[in-house]
Amino acid sequence: MSKSLTFSGKAIYNPSGKAGEYSYWACNFFVGCSNGCSYCYLKKGRGAAVLGGDKPTLKKCFRDKVHALEIFKKELNANLPELQKHGLFLSFTTDPCLKETIRLTSSVLNVCNSAFGPQVPVKILTKCTWWVDDFINSNGRIFGIDNPKLIAFAFTLTGHDELEPGASTNAERIQAMKKLHDAGFKTIASIEPVIDFKSSFNMMKQTFGFCDLYKIGLLSGGKFNKNETRFFIRVILAAASQYETKIYFKDSIIQKAGINREDLPANCVGRDYNMFENYRIKNEGNNK
Repeated sequence: MSKSLTFSGKAIYNPSGKAGEYSYWACNFFVGCSNGCSYCYLKKGRGAAVLGGDKPTLKKCFRDKVHALEIFKKELNANLPELQKHGLFLSFTTDPCLKETIRLTSSVLNVCNSAFGPQVPVKILTKCTWWVDDFINSNGRIFGIDNPKLIAFAFTLTGHDELEPGASTNAERIQAMKKLHDAGFKTIASIEPVIDFKSSFNMMKQTFGFCDLYKIGLLSGGKFNKNETRFFIRVILAAASQYETKIYFKDSIIQKAGINREDLPANCVGRDYNMFENYRIKNEGNNK
């Protein structure tokens, strides 16, 4: 995506700052979340009163969920080539798989990847697993998905259930990730925030073999030693080398370790990495 290109719609937009490391394009319908994570950045700063509620609330710019979906479709069509190229991320302001939010998430996936849809890749970041078994047993029809290769499910894994009291346990998330991977979907482990290196590495060890991409970032404001951070990176690289997985170290950990991205091995990717690229190129070739 061109750095000069920015879009700020009611549902779809180009995130900036640290969020921009995660995705070029994102979609938010709700603010607030019931997972209750003590480290949540939405509960901090000047925007906390608006964004950091303890339950999801539809954004005020939408009259209702029907209106929200109508706006989404218009904004999707207005940016379709870029969204087909880079994909769409849900969500930075809530968990898209809460019982209050999952209906709109289902609608988004249906619009983007039904049999006659525009084939826009979608990445879902969640800490919830209650929906997974029904979703897989119905062959994805709950979400209207016809092509699992264009969907990536990401699970935040910190190894600290006590900091996420309203969410599914980390063990449940790992189990759900494996089920989804086995069902043909792409999977991402969001090892962020790193609360402590031991817990984060333990989460990674338990997901090697069924995780396509790791995104790793330090807890904002956390006290991390430079040498320990470097050692953590070396241990990860050694352990992951025998698996077909990609790793993205966010700027926070790269800067703390004092290393250059150019010195990392080939399985380490940059923020512009597109996990759907091979499918897109293949499809474009078939359409010629």
